[in-house]
This record gives sequence, structure tokens and C-alpha cells, in this order.
Amino acid sequence: MNPEARSHPDLQHPELQHQAQPFRARLLAWYDAHARDLPWRDSRDPYRVWLSEIMLQQTRVAAVIAHYHEFLRRFPTVEKLAHARAASVLAAWSGLGYYRRARMLHAAAKVVVQQRGGKFPETAEELRTLPGVGRYTAAAIASIAFGEPVAVVDGNVERVLQRVSGRRLAGEDFWAAAERLLDRERPGDFNQAMMELGATVCTPRAPACLTCPVVELCATRGEVAGPAKAARQKKREIHYALDFRHGKVFLVQRPHDARLMAGMWELPEIPRLPPRSQPAFTVRHSITTTDYTVRVWRRIVPEDLPGKMIALPRLPTLAMTGLTRKILHHAGLMTTGRVQTGRAIP
Repeated sequence: MNPEARSHPDLQHPELQHQAQPFRARLLAWYDAHARDLPWRDSRDPYRVWLSEIMLQQTRVAAVIAHYHEFLRRFPTVEKLAHARAASVLAAWSGLGYYRRARMLHAAAKVVVQQRGGKFPETAEELRTLPGVGRYTAAAIASIAFGEPVAVVDGNVERVLQRVSGRRLAGEDFWAAAERLLDRERPGDFNQAMMELGATVCTPRAPACLTCPVVELCATRGEVAGPAKAARQKKREIHYALDFRHGKVFLVQRPHDARLMAGMWELPEIPRLPPRSQPAFTVRHSITTTDYTVRVWRRIVPEDLPGKMIALPRLPTLAMTGLTRKILHHAGLMTTGRVQTGRAIP
């Protein structure tokens, strides 16, 4: 038994031990039949597994898929990524947010190429020495790419474990419980199945217990109360100037020492204009606990405003904030990987 499991007496309960094997069998049979068709599941290549795991941190699967394909198109190997300019990596990451992930991804690629000859570490312990790779990510890569029998614990897995056990687990208890249930013959598939179950069936609200493959082994049938309600979303209105002339658009660059999105390009923010004026268009944008109403105004910016007129063909190569990309898409100036003529701008 994993030594961590001995720290929690509930995890040694004979009935729970007896249920571990049928739990594994039912979960893996369900996963084999119902797993979502996701592009990173087509390969055990550690580079692709690593990339997908970093992208999926704090980001919805649907938002990751398109970015994953585009990122691999630009950087198909860890060597290509390691030798790329930081600005190019950030540009490919634009729209995913949490840009520190991209910087750590780039730094880790350099370590793999320059210090390890392009070979990834093959154990969770070694993987944790790479920049930006924590306990969960290391376990996911090690189990999926290299078959190491090590469990993963993320928010989805925590929810499944709490409901199945009917107990309030915390901290190391989660990892001990996950290790106890882990299928050591198919650790990568089992870990993905646990996350898949939490994401698609054992959801935070209204879990689909009637379709759950392990419902007969579940102590709660989804009845364990959830955590405290998330903080209420704040509302804020912001305004940006869209200066588009002669096939160029005016952008400003955030300071390189900025706390958030350092060095990223964006439209210039402006004060609210008089009520009698009308913006060109409005978009909605959410970041963590804030919902933004974004008013975009067609205006020529003052000549003394620090920034640059950027030609449309250059836009896909710039490291821009996700909101800026959203605005330029809405304006018809840019689509994924391509530029437009601006005809959609009112």
C-alpha cells in the first residue's frame, strides 16, 4: 500500500478496499466506450501531452482545442519551441490567458533541449524539476506518456473522490485515495478517465448519476454538499480606441515589468466619451471574477500617444491580449491566423 494511504484510516476500510477493483474495471470500460475525442489523446508523445496539460490549466477544453492545433503548427517539436523567440511563443498563446504558463512552457522547453538533449524526464519526480511543472502536471505526463503508475488529483478528481467515498477529504487525503484506486496496469487511461468522469458526469451541479458507470459503488450519489459559493462576479465598463487607417491599426504595448500580461500588445484604453456619442460596437469579456462591458470607439489617437501603427499582416505574429484579439476579430480585422480588410467595421 502507498505509505501516504496509511495516514488516513478511512482509506483502509475493508469495504472500500473491496470496491477498488470493480471501480477500476467499470470506470475503464466506460472510458473506453465514451471518452471524448480530444486531439491530444491521439498520441503518447510527451511533448504533446505536456503541452495539452499546461494549456488545460484553468482553461476550458473547448477553448484549448483550436489553440492546441495552432500552437503545434507553429512549434511542432520541443526543439522548435526551445529555439523560438519569446514574443512568438506569447503570440501563439494569445487568447488562452494566464501568460505565465507560456513563459514557463518556453523555459521548460529550453531545459529539455539544452540540458537533456531533447528528451523529457520519464518520472513524475524528475518532471517536477522543469519550470512550471507542478505535482499534478508531472503525474499526468508521467502516467499518460510513460505509463508510470502515479495518480493525479485535480478539481474533477477531488469531486469524484469525495462523492464516491462520502467523506470530506483534504490535502494529502485526496492523493492517498487516488493512489489507492489507481489502476496500475493502465495508469494513464485511468487518470484520464477519472478527470473525464468529473468533467462530464460527476459535475459540480446536477451530476448525471443515472449515467455514471460507478454509481452503485458511490456512497453519496452526488449528494455531498459542494464547496462555498464562488465569489459574485463584479461588473465593470471599459473603453478602447480603434484607430484603423491605411491597412494598419494602432496598438500600445504593456510595460515589460507589468504584473499582468507584461509586454503584450493591446488597443489604447480611453476615458468614457460623452453620452451623446455612440461606440462602434460593444463586446463582453470575463476575467476571473470580473465581467467587462467593452465599448470600442473608432477614433484617431493623439500623435503623442506612445504606441505603433501595426500592419494587418503582422497581427497574427504579435503577442496580444485575448481581449484585443476578440475586438479585432469582431471588427473584421483578424481571424485565427489570418487578417481581413476591415469591411466589418461600422
